[in-house]
Amino acid sequence: MSTKVGYFPNGDTGGRAVHSLAPAQLREAIEKSVDDLGRRPDVVFLHNPEHTLRELLAAQARDHLDRASIALIEAVAAGLCGAWGIASWDPRPVADVISSDLPPAVLLLRSGLSVGAPTLAAAEKLCRTLDIPLGERWGMSPFGGSTTDPAWQAVNLASFLLDEQRASTAQIAFRLAYELPHVTRVAVGTTRTAHLRDLVDATDLEVSATAVRRYRELLHCRSSASGA
Repeated sequence: MSTKVGYFPNGDTGGRAVHSLAPAQLREAIEKSVDDLGRRPDVVFLHNPEHTLRELLAAQARDHLDRASIALIEAVAAGLCGAWGIASWDPRPVADVISSDLPPAVLLLRSGLSVGAPTLAAAEKLCRTLDIPLGERWGMSPFGGSTTDPAWQAVNLASFLLDEQRASTAQIAFRLAYELPHVTRVAVGTTRTAHLRDLVDATDLEVSATAVRRYRELLHCRSSASGA
């Protein structure tokens, strides 16, 4: 069981949650999560630290992230959670300032075909910098929002599969989310049982390493050409 901390209600913003890396707020949120869940979470994620970091100068960003990391490390030591991690939608600001001396145990990152080249490169840089084991690299948002997006109806992903395997576009896209970047778990919604069953079945699909490598090359070339 995992949960996230980082966004907090604020009456001054008309009900819109505000982001904070303040250690005291993070600790209070973790303690509240334990009370609400009735047990300690296995992992508590620092949620989208880039939301705050991108507004700061590098030295300030590094200091804020260090202090937030220490707050979560102390929460683990106090027995409030089993481990701590970072969940990042855009890991570029995080990768630029994070200290390898304060590594999280788990990373939760966007994964799949909807991830652009700069974001993918930053995610993989973050994994290398922190030396995160493959088993503790998790993915999220494999469809970039929803499988009902018309873009998913317009692509044919069959060339990513080995041999004569048959699968739906959603299943292939989900399986590819484990490759871009390399992760061992991918978080998905559980509202529709049939959809969830299809995705579980998709984990057995065998993808072509050559096709994935070629896709990465094309993604990089497109990003370089656009100056991203």
